[in-house]
Amino acid sequence: MQWRFNQHPNLAGLHATFSPSQSSWLRYDDDKILEVYANKKAAERGTRLHAWAKETIDLGIKQPRSNKTLYAYVNDAIGFRMETEVVLFYSPHYFGTADAISFRDGVLRIHDLKTGKVGKIETHLEQLEVYAALFCLEYDIKPSAIEMELRVYKLDEVVRHCPLAEDIETIMEIIVHGDKLLTENERKEG
Repeated sequence: MQWRFNQHPNLAGLHATFSPSQSSWLRYDDDKILEVYANKKAAERGTRLHAWAKETIDLGIKQPRSNKTLYAYVNDAIGFRMETEVVLFYSPHYFGTADAISFRDGVLRIHDLKTGKVGKIETHLEQLEVYAALFCLEYDIKPSAIEMELRVYKLDEVVRHCPLAEDIETIMEIIVHGDKLLTENERKEG
């Protein structure tokens, strides 16, 4: 007689927080288990907040004037007539999705919403610089020919950053080099 496995269609394609494929949790103490679980819940909340912000921006529903991260992000994106969740593509190896972006009158704006409490602002700004580099590569625009304002919305603060063209050009060179290296390697592997 054939064994009949239980069916779990609601779990298809999902991964448990503590799955066999990432078994390092076998060595976690109680505090680490609780920390990992809290981080997963925070990530899920962040995903839901991003979806709400996208829908609110796309519908043009202004929020009360406030310094609260979410309201400031939504209102600024609406005010600057930005598009949400835009994929910036250079190659299958190098692409990403900008939370909110606009390019108008020679000014590139990229805004990023951070809903968690961890992570350094410098790292977030570097992420936005990579988006700017991807934009310039995809649309064949020289960073020196445009103005850029990148913003991180986090912990009821808005951090504004206007990167130097040279910094974006350096990131572009790294992307182009890395993509060429990976493409050649894939060809060799056949």
